[in-house]
Amino acid sequence: MRKLMKNYRLAGCYALGAIAILLFFSMAGAKPNPKVLVFCKTTGYHHQSIAVGIVAIQKLGAENNFDVDTTTDVTKFTTDNLKQYATLIFLSPTGKGVFNDSTQKDAFKKYIAKGGGFVGIHAATDFEYDWAWYGNLVGAYFFGHPKNNIQEAVLNVVDDKNIATKHLPKQWKRKDEYYSYRPGMSKDLHVLITLDESTMNYGTQTNLKMGDFHPLAWYHNFEGGRAFYTELGHTDETYADPLFLQHLLGGIKYAMGKKYTGK
Repeated sequence: MRKLMKNYRLAGCYALGAIAILLFFSMAGAKPNPKVLVFCKTTGYHHQSIAVGIVAIQKLGAENNFDVDTTTDVTKFTTDNLKQYATLIFLSPTGKGVFNDSTQKDAFKKYIAKGGGFVGIHAATDFEYDWAWYGNLVGAYFFGHPKNNIQEAVLNVVDDKNIATKHLPKQWKRKDEYYSYRPGMSKDLHVLITLDESTMNYGTQTNLKMGDFHPLAWYHNFEGGRAFYTELGHTDETYADPLFLQHLLGGIKYAMGKKYTGK
């Protein structure tokens, strides 16, 4: 009996050892999650929703197998540092002259040229007005919004086949702050969502009206990489809206391209 018990113990040890070895090789062979970098430096208006936006993106990452780093430090824009990220997410940065070092600009441009991704959220168009390359990347520059800035309006989903919009109603009624853009938007934008201006109250600010075609979300291939922008994201409540979060996730997946290996 004593010998039999010893044999059972040895068999158990061998089994545990085999499991440990299998787990080791399984973990060693597993690919790490892709990573994104959320950049949210503000030298102009600071959106309070940045804080909840970061948490929402981190939650999207945890649920969809990508890791999330965050920074307000522009010195992180080096070739060696950026190459670890599948996409860069500009979460309502504001101001101009933030990228005042040519090496930072060159690293950003090289990252995109090598197939990197870019996602702009809300005030990403209210940023770096004096850097034409950035304006072409994000697709447009902020012009203004109504003084009564948070309004309920109807959004028209003009492309309901895209990963970022296929879950949305054709007419999406929601409350947010809606931008108008300066003349000279990038010509190659594939527009996903437009604003129905007839559902907005501009008061005396009729100069903000863009007419029948008022883009709010778009994407385009750009100099070897991919750029997605959504104007939505001013309010805290936006980052708790499942429809918006799925919209944003679709944009992140597009920007990641082939590097994305999650769900």
